[in-house]
Amino acid sequence: MEEQKIRQKIKNPLEDLIEKKVQVITSAGKVLVGILRGLDQSLNCILEGCIERVYSEDQGIQEVKLGLYVIRGEHVASLGEVDLQIEEKISFSDIKAAPINPVNAKN
Repeated sequence: MEEQKIRQKIKNPLEDLIEKKVQVITSAGKVLVGILRGLDQSLNCILEGCIERVYSEDQGIQEVKLGLYVIRGEHVASLGEVDLQIEEKISFSDIKAAPINPVNAKN
């Protein structure tokens, strides 16, 4: 009973990001951006208005609209808040970069 009370008091600091624009980098190397609508203790995430930023060394960053998107927590490599003031100054279509390599957790 006491352990259950302690668990209820422990807050996940990532809950502060709910309703904010976030960027998720997956273990497959995908870069996803959207409004975080929910997450759980396993880091399963729900992104609304999600886009995938596809990086290329030949072209600028392409944005693919995905809409409402669910990401399994085991595939989340990084999750962070987007600084909206900085983001609006970036011309993503002018940026050329190699895609992020997949993360291999077994190494």
